[in-house]
Amino acid sequence: MFCPPLKITFLGTGTSSGVPMIACSCPVCISTDPHNKRLRSSILVESDTTTIVIDTTPDFRYQMLRSGVKKLDAVLFTHPHKDHVAGLDDIRAYNYFQNQPMKVYANELTQAALKNEFSYIFSAFKYPGIPDISLHNIVNGEPFLIGDIPVLSFNVWHLKMPVLGFRFGDFTYITDANRIEEPEKDLIKGSRSIVLNALRHEKHISHFNLKEAVELVQELKIPSAYFTHISHQLGKHEDVNSTLPKGMVLAYDKMELFFS
Repeated sequence: MFCPPLKITFLGTGTSSGVPMIACSCPVCISTDPHNKRLRSSILVESDTTTIVIDTTPDFRYQMLRSGVKKLDAVLFTHPHKDHVAGLDDIRAYNYFQNQPMKVYANELTQAALKNEFSYIFSAFKYPGIPDISLHNIVNGEPFLIGDIPVLSFNVWHLKMPVLGFRFGDFTYITDANRIEEPEKDLIKGSRSIVLNALRHEKHISHFNLKEAVELVQELKIPSAYFTHISHQLGKHEDVNSTLPKGMVLAYDKMELFFS
C-alpha cells in the first residue's frame, strides 16, 4: 500500500519509571540536560490528514498538551502493560471536541486487559462523560489502513508476552522486546529507519540492552536507528550517543522525524 509523507514525533522515550526516576539522585536523574528528561514511551504518527498515537502512557495527557495535538484519529496499542495503556481515560477530551468515538486498535490480549482495567468504558450503563471508543482487532501480519496511513503489524517477544511492532511504509517501530523471530525479521527488512528499545547496558530478562539493539540493527541492515524505552541506568544522553555506530542515535522526547 502507498504510504503518504509522514511526520514522527517521539512523545516519550523513557522506560516504565520514566527519567528522572522518583527518589533517584544518580547523575542522569539530576541532569539539567532536557535530553535526559524522558516521559514514558510513545510516538505520534502524522500524515497531512491523519493522526495516530501509539500507546497511551501514564503521561498521555501531558504528552498531548506538550505537542499541541488538537486532533487524534486513532490509538494503536503495542501490549497491555500499564506504562503503555494507563492514559486511555484521557481520550475523552477528543470524544468531546471531535464528537465521535475514538478508534482503538489492539490485539486480543490487550483488548482483554483494557476491558478489565477500564471496565466502566465497556459497561452496559454508560456514565456521562466516560471515554467512548470503537475497538478494532489487530490480526498479526494483516495490513490495514487508518485514514490514509497504511499499517503493518507483526509480533515481537517481551519475554513470553507477544508485543505488536508496527511498520508504516519505510518506518518501523518496536518497543518492549527482547526477541524477534525470523519471519517477523523478514517483515522489518527493507525499512529505511527503525525505532527499537534499548533499556540499559546490562542484560535484561525482557528488553534488548544497548548492545543487543545495535547488533539487531546491523543484522537487519537498516540505515538509520533510533533507540527508545531508555532507563536512567543507560547513562547520560550525550555520553551514550557519542559511542554509537554511524546511523544510530538515542531518541529523545519531542524529537521529530520526516519521511517522504
